[in-house]
Amino acid sequence: MTKHENIYTPEQQEELLNGHLGTSLDTPLRSDAFDLSNEDKIVQIAEKFEDIMLLLGLDLKDDSLSGTPLRVAKMYVNDAFSGLNPLNKPKMKLFENKYEYKEMLIEKNIKVHSHCEHHFVPIIGKCHVAYFPGDKVVGLSKLNRIVRHFAKRPQVQERLTRQIAEALMEGLQTEHVAIYLEADHMCVKTRGVEDDHSSTVTMAFHGNFNNVDAKRSFLESFR
Repeated sequence: MTKHENIYTPEQQEELLNGHLGTSLDTPLRSDAFDLSNEDKIVQIAEKFEDIMLLLGLDLKDDSLSGTPLRVAKMYVNDAFSGLNPLNKPKMKLFENKYEYKEMLIEKNIKVHSHCEHHFVPIIGKCHVAYFPGDKVVGLSKLNRIVRHFAKRPQVQERLTRQIAEALMEGLQTEHVAIYLEADHMCVKTRGVEDDHSSTVTMAFHGNFNNVDAKRSFLESFR
């Protein structure tokens, strides 16, 4: 059997295409995921994307298309999926809470640009993050950077929400963290059901945010 022969029955194809459930909190990665350098990955992805374009019948000798495989490869490795590499995870340096600020801190409207791992099309939205400071605080931009890091990988929104929450609890050294993420999925808007009006909301509440009043205060801050 060659690699071009269909190894799935129609029933197996249907089951595979409809298998949209997330698998775990951790992004599924092979053990050799980072054996290749970024440069090597770009070269190989460009070659394979060129194959895809040729199979679609596109003429890569055209000036507009000739550089597309390399552009896509660089985008995948250096931008869209840069969050796959743990070395790119932002370090969260903590500072002494000299202000003795102990109330809820909220960072609203953090942009989210991700990609659906089922169809590799964009997920675009915004994330609201909150925590109760203890003896330590963090620079505000680090909250944005953590969201961006985990968004920059093939994702499902449920996993992305949990990964952001877990990373912030670890980095902030507190369990008192809340996440609210609302996003538009291009796999819903531009294919299949083609619904332009729906959006997806996921949330994570930990520690003090399981208190009804704290949860309400957080949610009311951006609604």
